Amino acid sequence: MLRPLMSPPRLQPGDTVAVVAPSGPVPADRLGAGVGHLRAWGLDVQVMPHVRDTHPVHGYLAGDDAARAADFQEAWLDPDVRAVLALRGGYGATRMVDLVDWDALAATDPKVLVGYSDCTVLHQAVALHLGVVSLHGPMPGTASFLASESAREHLRQTLFEPDGAQKLTGPRARTLVGGTARGVTTGGCVSLLTTSVGVGTTPPSAAGGIVLLEDVDERAYRIDSFLTHLLRAGWFDGALGVVLGSWQDCEPVEPVILDLLGPLGIPILGELGFGHGPDPVTVPLGVVAELDADAGTLTLDQPALGPR
Repeated sequence: MLRPLMSPPRLQPGDTVAVVAPSGPVPADRLGAGVGHLRAWGLDVQVMPHVRDTHPVHGYLAGDDAARAADFQEAWLDPDVRAVLALRGGYGATRMVDLVDWDALAATDPKVLVGYSDCTVLHQAVALHLGVVSLHGPMPGTASFLASESAREHLRQTLFEPDGAQKLTGPRARTLVGGTARGVTTGGCVSLLTTSVGVGTTPPSAAGGIVLLEDVDERAYRIDSFLTHLLRAGWFDGALGVVLGSWQDCEPVEPVILDLLGPLGIPILGELGFGHGPDPVTVPLGVVAELDADAGTLTLDQPALGPR
């Protein structure tokens, strides 16, 4: 059964945060613009040494695996760093996650991880190995962060003033299967969840959980294959509810989700607005929350981040 995780401290102006590139390379203009927004919040931003690297062979990776893992690990071990923000997704976290010394990270004070998409791999590892709440939220090297003032503001509020970010909803939220449920938030990008199950860095099931699901640029049959695999692997056994985010540039997926997850007999809320969409909201992972699929809300029992 999933259990509530430890809440790292909230941020305040003057704090140091580190930006890392655990997956794909980050365009220089987006790096500068994203760092500029973080500094406008009063943060001291540390750009880790290999953020600007590109893998010598595979151009879809930001530097080699060891360098990306080293940046993440050094950022987390730095006692001055209060939060680690992935700059973008893409692909690559699965290649570096096992190179991180998780025992060393577990011996340090908790801090905040922010990201989505490929960062799902790191969210799951942080939950399993460190027992720390993390934030499925917009990343400063992405178009959605740079173009959406509402996305930036919701992330800023969750980081600095989390008491005011406990009730989550969205203009497109809709009931797919009615009802209410209360459990621990988990999940992320469904394709990454599927490839992470059974390899030692993901909790073995979502029992006791409110499962968050989203993805980007996928055909309906592939979403079907991901969910079918997770069901066959027993990952959904004991799940208490499902909350869907955006499915940017995907074929219609709700009929697939209702066909496969509807028989679980648990509430399902559609389009809460997190993930790859244009104005993504920030959703904490590892916190107790109440899902009201009829009202279109997900309400946290307590702020995602703790007091200082």
